[in-house]
Amino acid sequence: MPTTKTPRKRRPRSKVVVQRAVGAAPAAAALRRYALAAIAPGTQLTLRVVGTAEGRLLNGSFRKRDYATNVLSFSYDRRHGDVVLCHPVIAKEARQQGKSLRAHYAHLTVHGVLHLRGHDHLRKSDAARMERMQILILRHLGFADPYTVK
Repeated sequence: MPTTKTPRKRRPRSKVVVQRAVGAAPAAAALRRYALAAIAPGTQLTLRVVGTAEGRLLNGSFRKRDYATNVLSFSYDRRHGDVVLCHPVIAKEARQQGKSLRAHYAHLTVHGVLHLRGHDHLRKSDAARMERMQILILRHLGFADPYTVK
């Protein structure tokens, strides 16, 4: 008697849309790759690179802080969200920390995506867990530990 194979469940596909309000960030394909390395299966994500004015406006509107910050995450439900990266802040931090711009973008993209997945760094134990996850994901992408001081 012939047997039939049980069909394998397909992993839901994730989608990352990259928007640029400024042109100096890494290529869209690179940003998409960083996000996909950290994203949950089936997630729909918009990754937006902004300038200082938009970064400040968003941080002020949603976090009540009157300055542009490096990354903001907006989760709409378990499978939809936005990550906003502020290029001037990221570029300045990369210079100050002696990191390549690409490495810092990879780190902050992964960081923002992990926030969408429900991770945070409010408590020491949560921060340590989130940092370990970032280090592993970044290593998989070919980047060094972002928390190691040179």
